[in-house]
Amino acid sequence: MESKSLNRGLGAAKAAKQDEFYTQYVDIQKEVEAYLEFDPDTFRGKVVYCNCDDPFESNFFKYFAANFNKLGLKKLIANSYDGSPIAGQGTLFPEYNEGNGKRQKPKALAVILDHVKDEDGDGAANVTDVELFLKNNKAARTALHGNDTYPGGDFRSPDCVALLKEADIVVTNPPFSLFREYVAQLVEHWKKFLIIGNTNSITYKEIFPLIKDNKLWLGCTNFNVGMFFEVPDDWEHFHHIDKETGRKIARVSTSCWYTNLDHGRRHDPLNLMTMADNLKFSKNMRGKPAYDRYDNYDAIEVSTYKEIPSDYYGVMGVPITFLDKYNPDQFEIVGTTESNDPDNVCRTRGYTSQECRDAYRERFGKPGVYDLNATGVVDGVKVFKRVLIRHRTRPAEGTK
Repeated sequence: MESKSLNRGLGAAKAAKQDEFYTQYVDIQKEVEAYLEFDPDTFRGKVVYCNCDDPFESNFFKYFAANFNKLGLKKLIANSYDGSPIAGQGTLFPEYNEGNGKRQKPKALAVILDHVKDEDGDGAANVTDVELFLKNNKAARTALHGNDTYPGGDFRSPDCVALLKEADIVVTNPPFSLFREYVAQLVEHWKKFLIIGNTNSITYKEIFPLIKDNKLWLGCTNFNVGMFFEVPDDWEHFHHIDKETGRKIARVSTSCWYTNLDHGRRHDPLNLMTMADNLKFSKNMRGKPAYDRYDNYDAIEVSTYKEIPSDYYGVMGVPITFLDKYNPDQFEIVGTTESNDPDNVCRTRGYTSQECRDAYRERFGKPGVYDLNATGVVDGVKVFKRVLIRHRTRPAEGTK
């Protein structure tokens, strides 16, 4: 019941464009360090931009500021936005509340770091030194202006686009309600990125082609398990209160990392059984003489990634959760069984409106519409959304 209540709350937040969910430090640390295991120089010499993050309130900023030297960053940029509900809570920057006419207060600022050194003489360079440096060096922060279309600090505003052009890697938790537009901007400007989004975004018509073309993929951690976020004090549905910070924490089950930074998990091959062994030993397949085939796609139905046959080289429909195991060296993504992919070459037929109405009456015994075009169909029954894949390795001539 708690999960359903939270999902309703998230829906309301999306409708109201109030995407105020703040990523926990530990989740950022785990994700970023997974890339360092694959390539220790992932961030070395790079300009990192956190363009949906209040400086010093955001854990993204805190992590990259605290690890500036360890990561070898060239520069770190983070910005707030006009009217941010948490900007200035740390009372670091008086500019947050200065004048500026009709603009919402606090007004947007960008913080720019090109070094982190021991400012307080304690022998270590850390986030405390960054705080001291920023208090004493007004030049390290700059006001962000909006225009008639976008307020100050909005990632689409001219000032923020100018900062984006300067960046090498963008790392943040963007508004879920603007995810399509946010990703489109990153792609347009050819940026590397590591961002958080809703898992349902995978099948968006603006997102899935990027996955299919290996221009975007899932991150290293948290997929299909959800993530915990700090939420505003007036948030009614939350999981618990953090004992150290006193902040409300909510679990969002449909959250994951998206990126175009390479990592080791992408190249871990799946160990698979043959088709014959799956039919013989797999719990879901026992008693079946063969894999099911779709009525409307030239592909076989595979209900779990564990049952992908190692020796079948045709097209297979697999659950969306397969993408967490997807190795582009091992598999090719062909398409989806989504109605928003009508030109899929694997689709063998479509259904008329009358056929959909007849199917509903046959299945449920009353009038209605059973949208058979929405996904794959097996023996007249719709299955869950599927990603269509095939092995990259081709069989030798004369073999199946």
